[in-house]
Amino acid sequence: MEEMQPQKGKKANNKEPESPVKTYTRYSGIAVQMIVIILVSVWGGRKLDELAGTEVPVFTAVLSLLGVAAAIYTSIKDLIR
Repeated sequence: MEEMQPQKGKKANNKEPESPVKTYTRYSGIAVQMIVIILVSVWGGRKLDELAGTEVPVFTAVLSLLGVAAAIYTSIKDLIR
């Protein structure tokens, strides 16, 4: 059996911890991104309800739920990276 030796040119997994400011800006950026996605989807739903002339805000409800799902998806995708 061959012994495993470290390969040349590969970086070690010795990552330095992130600074608190970098961590804060990363997570606050994710939060702002979530808020913008949800607000744009709700705004679009309201405009579609106005154009369609519906009494019940169907487009607002559907697009706001889709906006929340999209915001959660993008935040999870960003957190995994």
